[in-house]
Amino acid sequence: MDFLKRLEEHRALEKRLNWEGNFADYLEIVKKNPAVCQLAHSRIYEMIKAAGVEETGGVKQYKFFASELFGLAKTLEKLVEEYFHPAARRLDVRKRILLLMGPVSGGKSTLVTMLKHGLEKYSYTDAGALYAIKGCPMHEEPLHLVPRELRDEFQKEYGVYVEGELCPYCRLMVETEYQGQIEKVSVERIFLSEDKRIGVGTFTPSDPKSQDIADLTGSIDFSTITEYGSESDPRAYRFDGELNIANRGIMEFQEMLKCDEKFLWNLLSLSQEGSFKAGRFALISADEMIVAHTNENEYKAFIANKKNEALQSRIIVMKIPYNLRVSEEIKIYEKLIKQSDLKDVHIAPHTLRAASIFSVLSRLKESKKQGMDIVKKMKLYDGEDVEGFKLKDVTELQNEFPDEGMSGVDPRYVINRLSSALIRTSTKCINALDALRSLKDGLDQHPSITKEEKERLLNFISVARQEYDEIAKKEIQKAFVYSYEESAKVLFDNYLDNIEAYCNSTKLKDPITDEEVNPDEKLMRSIEEQIGVSENAKKSFREEILLRLSSYARKGRKFDYTSHERLREAVEKKLFADLKDVVKITTSTKTPDAEQLKRINEVSAKLISEYGYCPVCANELLKYVGSLLNR
Repeated sequence: MDFLKRLEEHRALEKRLNWEGNFADYLEIVKKNPAVCQLAHSRIYEMIKAAGVEETGGVKQYKFFASELFGLAKTLEKLVEEYFHPAARRLDVRKRILLLMGPVSGGKSTLVTMLKHGLEKYSYTDAGALYAIKGCPMHEEPLHLVPRELRDEFQKEYGVYVEGELCPYCRLMVETEYQGQIEKVSVERIFLSEDKRIGVGTFTPSDPKSQDIADLTGSIDFSTITEYGSESDPRAYRFDGELNIANRGIMEFQEMLKCDEKFLWNLLSLSQEGSFKAGRFALISADEMIVAHTNENEYKAFIANKKNEALQSRIIVMKIPYNLRVSEEIKIYEKLIKQSDLKDVHIAPHTLRAASIFSVLSRLKESKKQGMDIVKKMKLYDGEDVEGFKLKDVTELQNEFPDEGMSGVDPRYVINRLSSALIRTSTKCINALDALRSLKDGLDQHPSITKEEKERLLNFISVARQEYDEIAKKEIQKAFVYSYEESAKVLFDNYLDNIEAYCNSTKLKDPITDEEVNPDEKLMRSIEEQIGVSENAKKSFREEILLRLSSYARKGRKFDYTSHERLREAVEKKLFADLKDVVKITTSTKTPDAEQLKRINEVSAKLISEYGYCPVCANELLKYVGSLLNR
């Protein structure tokens, strides 16, 4: 009943939004809200902006794309700021075809689909409302009715810029049905829809020998020739090509560079002059954003052909690389898995992280920067602290290889292998090892992979396994410590008290005897040695911690053991070192005694209740970490 009620509300909304009047009524709407007659590029930009913008790390994050595209914040910022924004202001950029170039499964099609669906929804809002001449096959802007001689006058009075001319069909309709009285021409509110072919067009190339240019520009309706007597009569023409119906919105040109040349010629005048040739008519105005997508090899072949220079100059290329952040890659796989019907299969924590580490590593290039390896680079890109480097080094690393992310393992391969592991599991649960094993097996079935590339990818699977091993040990470590956070906090606070006394050359007060004692060098070194801080480097490391502490205090922020990545690692390793023997004996024994069994059950319960494991993967993790500690 709730759904039926919602259905009724939806119908009522559509009925309420419908509007019909004449051109004189429409002018009153324009006077109150000039945005109703904005051009296509402007409407798309306003739609993106309306969803919200926030700045993170100096990069604008456009919320419009947040639900579907991950790890492409800088790319999307460039797209909006360098293409949509100037195009919305009627700068020359709008006279260019937007060509999205990037590797397969990189998000190009998703980006275009979001723009198309976004426009459909936006046209139902007050901010995105738009109107058209009723009966026009191209749903054109009613302001085209304003005679060219009066447009300057109109702009002064209404503050609205008018661009474009009436289509042949409407020109004839105004003359025959309205006797030139434009104020009486019927106008209606329209809602963009790809399904209904209103304002959203898609052209897909097929066999050039059989595909007709009519797919783009419409065709003569031969059944009406006898009625209207001429092929040049607009009533004898079907204005139903993709360029016709995409007027007022967006036109997607799929795999544009695979098209036969004759299909691309129409884009020359459409992009530059905003019009195209169809049938035996004058140039037909069209207000639409043209977006195409292709891969890098096809684009290189296209620009190498001198015959394409005219079209090439009318194209703006926007590179859409693969995501290079592990945390964002996880979101991609989560999104794709949620779309499936595998709700009964459990995915153990860190499974998608292990797969993401593998795919991101395959896309990175080895830096020449001293001390920087590919794993450190991956962590820096993902916002983690890396010894000897700061987050500001990320920009320098990105500038080292401008084409980074344009090659590597695509998300489609990874999700295919994860799907294979999910389907094959007999335990209704898969873990990181299952995922990595499936990724490895898939390389043998890959038809186009070279021996060298396979070895490189196998190495990345090995690295991903090593990263997971560290994560697995930390998970068990946390579960074994009865109150992990509290233990870490106590250890951290003790360490801070001691380094503060050490750096200030003061003494500490014993909490029991109240006598003054020297800083506990043994405690400090036992923590610092966990992350390889040498005897010579201990003083500068301790001073760095104190500087960070005072910096946080000045800004009114809380400084805890997680505020410094290396110190967090040191505290965790120290806790684990103290517990290592207990963990090792408990997890690896085949015949646990009552005390060990009780501890195993407690740890397993904690993994299930607090860390998202199920009984199957919790048990697998305990066994796996036990084997790791026995090596």
